[in-house]
Amino acid sequence: MRLTYTDADIAAKAVQLGLISDGEPLPPALRSKVVAALLQEQTAPAAAAAEPQLAQEIVVQPNGVILIDGEPFPWLVAKDAMDVRLNPDGVSTIRMTLLAGAVQIIKPEPREDPR
Repeated sequence: MRLTYTDADIAAKAVQLGLISDGEPLPPALRSKVVAALLQEQTAPAAAAAEPQLAQEIVVQPNGVILIDGEPFPWLVAKDAMDVRLNPDGVSTIRMTLLAGAVQIIKPEPREDPR
C-alpha cells in the first residue's frame, strides 16, 4: 500500500474535490483532508471486499466490557440503553450506540440513466 503522495497527487485530488482550481496553491489547513481522501480512495476497494461475518457470541459484562467471539470490542460504547432481541430459533440482534470523534457519511456516486 502506498503511503506517500507527491504534491502533484495532492493538488490533483484537491482540484477533483473542488477545494481549489487548477494551478491554485492548496491551503495548508486542507492538505491533511486531501491526503485522507487519497488514502481512503486507495483502501476503499480492500475494505469493500471484506466478507461480513456473523458473530457466534456477544457477551456484555456488568463492567461495560463487550466481548465478540471472545475478543474485546475495541470501540467505545455509550452508556445508553441497548436494544437486545433474543431469537432462540435463529439470529439474535443487539443495537448499541458507538462513540466517535467524527462521523463521515459518503454518498454513493450517482448512477447514469441507461436510457
